Amino acid sequence: MNISDELLLQIITQARIATEAEAKVVMDFAKASGISLAEALIQKNVITDGKLGKLVAEHFGVPFVNLAEVTIPEDVYRVIPDKFAKIHKLLPFARDATGLKVATADPKDAQVIASLEKKTRQKIIIHYATERDIRNALQLHKRDLQTVFADLMKRYKREDEAPISAIVDLLLHSAVDETASDIHIEPEESDSLVRYRIDGILHDVLHFSKTMHSQVVSRIKVLANLRTDEHSAPQDGKIRIKHDEQSVDIRISIIPMIEGEKIVMRLLVSHFKLFNFSDLGMEEASVAKITAALHRSYGMILSTGPTGSGKTTSIYAMLKTLNVREKNITTIEDPVEYRIKGVNQIQVNSKTNLTFANGLRSILRQDPNIIFVGEIRDAETAGIAINAALTGHLVVSTLHTNDAATSLPRLTDMHVEPFLVASSVSLIVAQRLVRKICEYCRISTTITEPELQKSLPASVISKHYIPTGENKEIRVYKGQGCKNCRFTGYSGRVGIFEVLEVSKEIRKLITERKDSDMIVEQAIAEGMTTMLDDGLMKVSKGVTTIEEILRVTRVETL
Repeated sequence: MNISDELLLQIITQARIATEAEAKVVMDFAKASGISLAEALIQKNVITDGKLGKLVAEHFGVPFVNLAEVTIPEDVYRVIPDKFAKIHKLLPFARDATGLKVATADPKDAQVIASLEKKTRQKIIIHYATERDIRNALQLHKRDLQTVFADLMKRYKREDEAPISAIVDLLLHSAVDETASDIHIEPEESDSLVRYRIDGILHDVLHFSKTMHSQVVSRIKVLANLRTDEHSAPQDGKIRIKHDEQSVDIRISIIPMIEGEKIVMRLLVSHFKLFNFSDLGMEEASVAKITAALHRSYGMILSTGPTGSGKTTSIYAMLKTLNVREKNITTIEDPVEYRIKGVNQIQVNSKTNLTFANGLRSILRQDPNIIFVGEIRDAETAGIAINAALTGHLVVSTLHTNDAATSLPRLTDMHVEPFLVASSVSLIVAQRLVRKICEYCRISTTITEPELQKSLPASVISKHYIPTGENKEIRVYKGQGCKNCRFTGYSGRVGIFEVLEVSKEIRKLITERKDSDMIVEQAIAEGMTTMLDDGLMKVSKGVTTIEEILRVTRVETL
């Protein structure tokens, strides 16, 4: 929303949507989360996006339009170039004898309005729409990558005349627009396939001819300063691009396949947002446990889960909480994905023998208060980290284990004595990422208890759901599928967590070398919420689906 937070604060208090004290709480939340006041008001359920838009429109004295309720003709939408619309947060939505109706998030920008009238040679009739509404409308009307690629190729008679640099740029910038985390360019028998990983799932987005594949690979190698004459060995590199005034770092991995070289590119946006725990989907009870552990001056906190489960994001949320001028925070990571102001970050470098273990030894000579070890991979790193946690340092790190409890036997498998594990580890956070139901096509539906019992144990069902009606139906939610979510029914992701506090009883079990099942039973008895329970609570709230929870937790039916 292109109005200041101060003006928006004035508008909502004058409309008695919130008191000044309530508004200040939301303002503090917005600043801490790095989001606008408008987004914070919506997230905190103070006001809906539509009602907020009406208030702002009344303040500016212009008509309000809810684009989600408007069918925009394609010829009207194309009057203004996508890039211009995106930069200035505006969108044409209708046209009649009076002129071109344009929705904008900044109705007082006279310069842009004058520029529009000059470009379109039409009278511009301004309406106000929220920035969120405009962003979603632009997303809905965006042409798919295959269509854009086809339009680009129509300009050339032969494929070998096509500008490969323009094609590569299209792939990279489109991926950023789609909020993809990875781009896969895969050679196949007859053509090449491009896939984007969005919300953890790969989507086919483009096919192009096999003859162009080697040219695309060569162009990416040039951008990443890799050897263009090497086709039989893996290569790794890095590219940085500018996209809508932001920097995007792209890690390149090239590996030879039977049909040619495959490229996987990981996208790292520079304006990475440091999340709060509540932003990640963590319940208040779990946040309280983590906060208590972070306030200790020593001990070890572990974040566990498979690759791509959001461990680094959770660790960065912890570092954000800990990052004050009075503390010396040093990290050793592989790689350093995002820069955190005020934190000393070290990149692992095998060529100079800067391993996790060697780097950790050096960090201990740097007078640290808090140490983040990117991953405990071996016995040497585990031993040094444990000793650091026992000698007055707060150590946070990650492990690849399936749940919180199995992290403890995993450390003893690394030849760390059980009494050292019991004395040093104070908290373990296990997590997965699940896709959220698309808010634009979410519908309410029901499932019968017998159907649910095919996937979940009866004890779990009775804990979370109370069936109603003659058929014992349970109310759940799902996404029907729309253009906004690529017809998947899901848009965005949220975490499901289990937070295990290492209590006196659990320390005793660790020292006695008890297995993880006994540790889990004790933790649940002490009030731990498992990932499955956390996930099913989010299903009850309409955040995600049972299928998503089962997909990431792989629960076995009883």
